[in-house]
This record gives sequence, structure tokens and C-alpha cells, in this order.
Amino acid sequence: MTCPVCGQATDRKFRPFCSKRCADRDLGRWLNGAYAIPSDDPEDAEKAQEVVKTKPERPH
Repeated sequence: MTCPVCGQATDRKFRPFCSKRCADRDLGRWLNGAYAIPSDDPEDAEKAQEVVKTKPERPH
């Protein structure tokens, strides 16, 4: 089995990752929304569009 982040061999301690760093990188991707589960439900798409339209833009 190889690490899904970098492709190196996994370490039993961090399985399925090779290191804590790769595990943390993967967690960061989940938390930032880089990973998403697609939905075919039209209501989900409508809700998402409403949120985008009504969400006020904030300067960074």
C-alpha cells in the first residue's frame, strides 16, 4: 500500500499515510474543501447557488 498523498510506502503508525505530515496535509485538504462528495440532487445545487448569492463578500 502506498501513501495517497505522496505515493511512498505507508507506515503502520500513520496508516494509510507514510507520515504525520502527509496525514495532516490530507486533513487540511478535507478542511479546506479540496475534497468533496458529488451530489446529483437538484436541491443541493439550488441551495449552494443561494448561499453564494446571499453570502456577503468580506475583504481579507
